[in-house]
Amino acid sequence: MAEWDFPRGVASTALLAGFAEELGQSVDDVLAGTGLDPAALRDPRACVTAEQELTVVRNLVRRQADRDPGVLGLRAGTRYHATSYGIWGYAVTSCETVREAVELALRYIELTYVFCLPELRIAGRLAELRCQDDEVPADVRGFLVARDIAAIVTLVREQAAADLRPAVVSLRVPEPADMRPYREALGVVPEFGDSTRITFPREVLDQPMPQASVHTLAWCERQCRELLDARRRDTDVATRVRRALAEVGPGAGMTAIAARLSLTERTLRRRLAAEGVSYRDLVDGVRRRRAEELLTDGTLTVEQISNRLGYSEPSSFLHAFARWHGMSPREFSRRTGSVRRTGVR
Repeated sequence: MAEWDFPRGVASTALLAGFAEELGQSVDDVLAGTGLDPAALRDPRACVTAEQELTVVRNLVRRQADRDPGVLGLRAGTRYHATSYGIWGYAVTSCETVREAVELALRYIELTYVFCLPELRIAGRLAELRCQDDEVPADVRGFLVARDIAAIVTLVREQAAADLRPAVVSLRVPEPADMRPYREALGVVPEFGDSTRITFPREVLDQPMPQASVHTLAWCERQCRELLDARRRDTDVATRVRRALAEVGPGAGMTAIAARLSLTERTLRRRLAAEGVSYRDLVDGVRRRRAEELLTDGTLTVEQISNRLGYSEPSSFLHAFARWHGMSPREFSRRTGSVRRTGVR
């Protein structure tokens, strides 16, 4: 299971749907395949799975094929303000220093919407937020890397009440022809390489937060802790099935997965139906994600990947992959720059 695969509030999905609408896409279209209806986007208590938000991103990027996914991600990311995150945003705002804000933000990262999970590193006079993006699906990595970095930069600028320009921003996205959108959104012209990170002077961490409040922080952090505990307690069955499939392999049958979850097959089927998802769709999603990871790694042939995913014939995998991406595995590997063996086709 990927580290970003945690339940999240509906606010981010609603924000993305609104962004897609501005680009001329209907809400029904952007929600296609998620099992969500427009009313869910207006429910402040609603939660969505990471897979549902990923599907929204895929629908958005697919319909905007003539636009740079990275620029789309930047535009979306600058719309994430402290209020977009609910109680987590208020907790960050109430911290005494930037360091305290960063540490709290990372402690409760599961209350955000990131897919590129950041970690703080300090070396000498520099500090760095390095974002883990290896497990982000390759077909939407450009959008999500740019979105998550732009959201971080936007939050820091607004909450620290200063124009804190990073020393270096590195993005794991293809280098664009036009750098202006990146410079405008991030304050610097980024590097384009094999990692995603924001580097800044260490002394920035000691800068005071202008809206610091000890009492508000204590109340907000308690709310964050309770909300996180509740989400972990109430993790839906679909998420538990995805985790089990990731651990034992997507070729496992429903009977085996049900036993792993201490359920009967009948009970598992009923509980998934109550959540509006089928076992077959979950297997399909895990296979898709694992196929993308293996193709991006580039060390296995299509036949080997097909076998690992539990397909009886490579042709079945090829048909499934074409359905997911509208292209062959070889074309996918070419577009993501991961063709290393002639066995990928």
